[in-house]
Formats: sequence, structure tokens, C-alpha cells
Amino acid sequence: MKIYRISAIVERDLRKFFRSPALMMTSMVFPLMQLIVLGYAFGGQIKNVSIALVDNDHGAEARLVREDMNAIVAGPKTFRITDYSHLSDAMTDLRAGFVKAIVYLPPDLSSRVLRSDRPRIAFIEDNTDNFAVSGVLERIQQIQTSLNGPQLPPLQGGQLIPQGLLNGPNLPAYIDIQPIEVYPYIEYIKYLLAGSVSISIFVVAMIGGGIVFIDDKARGLHEGYLATPLAKSDLILGLISAGAIKGLMAGLTITMIGGLLAGISRLWDPVRLVYLIIVLGSTALCMISFMFLMMVRVNDPLVPRAIFGVLNTLLFFPSGAIYPTEGFPLWLRAISVVDPFTYAVHALKNLLLKNTGFNGIYSDVGILLAFSVVFISACILLFKRQL
Repeated sequence: MKIYRISAIVERDLRKFFRSPALMMTSMVFPLMQLIVLGYAFGGQIKNVSIALVDNDHGAEARLVREDMNAIVAGPKTFRITDYSHLSDAMTDLRAGFVKAIVYLPPDLSSRVLRSDRPRIAFIEDNTDNFAVSGVLERIQQIQTSLNGPQLPPLQGGQLIPQGLLNGPNLPAYIDIQPIEVYPYIEYIKYLLAGSVSISIFVVAMIGGGIVFIDDKARGLHEGYLATPLAKSDLILGLISAGAIKGLMAGLTITMIGGLLAGISRLWDPVRLVYLIIVLGSTALCMISFMFLMMVRVNDPLVPRAIFGVLNTLLFFPSGAIYPTEGFPLWLRAISVVDPFTYAVHALKNLLLKNTGFNGIYSDVGILLAFSVVFISACILLFKRQL
């Protein structure tokens, strides 16, 4: 054993490491990014949840409720309000996922308060996302407390109610908040299913669009394509189409098996299956084209393996698969807006948990396809049809 021989091997490996900036970045900087993303992706304060307000009363008490809700919109910003004239329209948007809850003020709210006839406000909630809805319900219950005023202790014989309470701003009757869950109880395994399906497609995209592509380059198999009259667009579209089909197969398999394990009802509904295939196909096309764009100029076989876990963290956790995006800080919410995972998870949750149909997925599918067009166009522009 000679020290100079060992040192020569060490020097060679270090030189190889320092000549690969991408590998240095993934090994030194990206773990810090993982720490930041994971640290802020859980347990944040819920803000800017979209809720519907259906005011069919328009009386004095309804105005007080609206004033208190507007104070929360301007202060803690827990939710933002969209006014609806009809409860049926609000229910349609609730089932489609455009709003998370409905505050319904019935036509007789003010009169019931004046008659002390058990006035009630309905809080209709999308219970497929309990994290966001519970934060909104807590604020609504605070409004209830402020309207009803302090609870008076039982009066003793001959004792009168203080004059200040009789003439104060508090309502003369106790308003009750009635939470109404739209869907049956959602177990957490069902909530996680959409994220698991998205991860399965991403793993296929990472292997087929990244690792295999770079390994083919390293083994010289890529040269066979370059020796043919194929155009760049032919080569890119062919590889992406093959990867999208594999991703669709993986996603559909996990959806069926995971749905059976989680107890998703009516999973074999033909119309629902068609919508699932549309969402899974759009997701697979988007993710495989994204991975090709990431790897189109990469030659080092270590790079895709090194960034696999990093990309998983940066794309999966900001998507809302584990915790709602309404609990993220602004910079992490900005990442979720440009994250394809976000739209895949949202569409899959609408189909698997709510069975919303086309109304709940068309915007997500459109965004995924738009991402795919951008990614594929960039791949064609950046791809070098030469060694």
C-alpha cells in the first residue's frame, strides 16, 4: 500500500466532483432548500380561504355578521368572501372546489333574533379538507361569540339583569352556528391518495425522462437516433409520448389499487374512469415533458440521481397534497402556483373524494396541458441533434 497511489485516486475523484457544478449544487445547497420547504409546508396559519356568503336575510343582524366577516378579511385574512344570491349556485361551486365553505344567512334570521326563536346560521363545509375548513370555522365561531355577548350566570331570586346589558349592542337572542358536512367522513388515507398517485407518475417521469435518457447518452445508444433522418421534434415527441403512456399506466394502477385500499366508493363508474384517465394522462404528459426539459442538456449520469429527492421535495410538498396551500407563506404559495403537482393533486382530489365530474377538473387539465406545451417547446429548442 502506497500513500501516493491512494492520494492520486482521491485527487482524481475530487477533480471530477469539482468539475460538476450541478452535482455540487445538489449535494450542498439543495438540502438547505429541503429544510426550508419542509419547515414552512406544515402547520402554517390558514389564510385566504375562498368561502361563499349567501345572505337571504339582508336585515340588521345579517349586516352585523357581514361587518364582522369583513373585519376578518381585512385583519387576520383567514378567508376571502364571494357573495352569492342563491344557495344552489354556491353549492355547485363548493362541490367543484371553487370555495371551501358556505356561510348561509336564512331569510328569517333577523326576525328569529327579535322573537328569540332559536336563530341559526348554517356553515356548510367541504370536509374533504379539514385543515382549511377548521381554521375558517374557528373564525366564524369567534363572530358568533362576539354577536351573542357574554354568557350570563343564573340569576338569583329577586336579581335583575344589569341595565347595561339590556341596552348594549349584543343581540337579544343566542345565535347558533350549525356546521353541515357535505361529504361523508373522509379518512386521512383517502386525503393522501391523490398525492400518492401524483408521486407514482413523477417517479416514472424521473426514471423514463431523466435517468434512462442520460444513461442512454452515456452508453452511446443516443447516437443511434442521431444517425437517422428524425427531426428534433420527432425525437422529443416520441420519447415524451412513450414516457407519458408509461406514466398513465402507473398512475391508473396506483389509483385503482389505492382506491380499493382506501375504500373509495363508485371507483368503477365509467364516466369517472374517463375523467380519471384524462387527468392522469395530462399529468403524465406534463411531468415527463418537465423532466425532459430538466435533462435536455445534462450529460452527467449522476445529476438525475442526485436531484431526484430534491425535486420530490420541491414539487410534492408545496402542492397541497399533505397540507393545504392556504397555510403556506407567500413565497411557498408562489411556488405552488407554478408547480404542476398542485393542479394534478387538486383535480385528483375532486374526482376521488368528491366525484365532481368535468366542472371540478377542466381548469386543472387546461393548466397541465398548457405547461406541457411550454415544456415540449422548450425541449425542442434546447435539444442538440449532435454529440
